[in-house]
Formats: sequence, C-alpha cells, structure tokens
Amino acid sequence: MNEKLNVLLVDDEELARDLLKSYLKGHEKVQLIGECENGFEGVQKINELKPDLVFLDIQMPKITGFEMLQLLDHKPEIIFTTAYDQYALKAFEINAIDYLLKPFSKERMCAAIDKVVERRGQAQEQSQRISRLSEYADEEYLDRVVVKDRHRIHIIPIEQIRYIESMDDYVLIYTDEGRQMKQNTMKFFESHLDPHEFIRIHRSYIVRVSQIEEIQQYEKESYVVILKDKTKLKVSKSGYKNLKEALDF
Repeated sequence: MNEKLNVLLVDDEELARDLLKSYLKGHEKVQLIGECENGFEGVQKINELKPDLVFLDIQMPKITGFEMLQLLDHKPEIIFTTAYDQYALKAFEINAIDYLLKPFSKERMCAAIDKVVERRGQAQEQSQRISRLSEYADEEYLDRVVVKDRHRIHIIPIEQIRYIESMDDYVLIYTDEGRQMKQNTMKFFESHLDPHEFIRIHRSYIVRVSQIEEIQQYEKESYVVILKDKTKLKVSKSGYKNLKEALDF
C-alpha cells in the first residue's frame, strides 16, 4: 500500500511535538496534517481532519488522552506517547497500536508506524480494536465524566450525577443541571462507578444511592425507586436484590 498515513499530534508539550515532527519529517509512509496542544483541540481536529493515526499524550491539562478518545466521532489508530510508564498495560488492554515512553528514539517511532501499516488491511480487527478505545477509563473508579455536546465539551463531576439511563448504545446522564448523552454502555459505568455510591437497579438505570428517598411497591414483587426530586424509576428483581444488599434492609 503506497498511500501515506495522515498523522495528527496531540501533546501539550511543545518540545515533544517538535521532536516528533523532526522524526516524522521525510518519513515515506506518513504525512503530518496537524498538531494540537490539548484534548479539547484534539477532539475538534480529529473529527474535522479524520487522520489515520494520532500520536497521543496521556497526561494533559483539562482532559486526559483516555478521556479524549471517548469523545471522538472519527476513530483513528492511536500510538500513545507519555513520560509515565504506569499507563503501558492499560494502553495495550484497549488495543492501542503502540506505547512510546518518552524519551524515545526515531527508530522506535518508526517501528510503531510499521505496526500501523501492517494492520491497515485488517478492517474487522481494526474496527474491534478501535471500538475498545472509547470503552476505557484510566482510573479504577471515575471521578468525572467528559461529554461532548455538539461543539461543546462538558466535564461532569461524579458527585453531580443523580442517575444514568440506558439508550441503546448511549446513556443519558442526569444531573441537577439537566441531562447529557454519552456514547458508552451501562456495563462500562457499572464497572467504573464506585458501588458504594451507585447501584444498578434495572437494566436501564444506575442510581446514586444518596439520591434515593423511597422504595415503593406498586404490584406484587414490583417496585419503583423514588428519588429526592420525585423521579420514579423501575426496579428489576436483580435491582431490588442489589438495593437490599447495599442499603441493608
């Protein structure tokens, strides 16, 4: 395949971007199409320019590299570049192409690019691999959720979430300020929210424990949860079991 890879750099350190640009200059397999100094700009540029490959730093101001991946409409291949080796295993768990630990050599970068070229023809594997990138959080339990709403990015602290509702491949996140839609699964949130603070009460609902005001029976073995704002949410049999265990009644 002779077509060049369109490459974008996302890194808050100018020196790191300059080093990568010097390494990429003249590389026969790539074409640099832009650079970004933070994750917000990265989301905009990736969705606009649709690069084949992104060199992505992990620890950046405002939002992390992992959080940025969750906001993308266009899903490029990812090579992580970072000074922190504790993220290496996590990066490979979500099937990033490679993980470059700063400072890295030009030869090491070229070897990573070769991996991208090798995998480009494997469309199904690529699709499965990239879909996992947006299902990852870089912490055991989330302390915030990053949501893209058209051209705006919202950072929602976990303590502001009242409940989460499933909507096919998306979820609706409810706060006192309203609701936001995010492309994640309920399984993702169930595994990344502190179980002492949130309970899965139904296949469609995860609720913050502190928001529960009452559990009400309306039919035999059928219950609803009533939140402090009087919102009523259905409770499944397994959800009722989860409530009993969590609230000890």
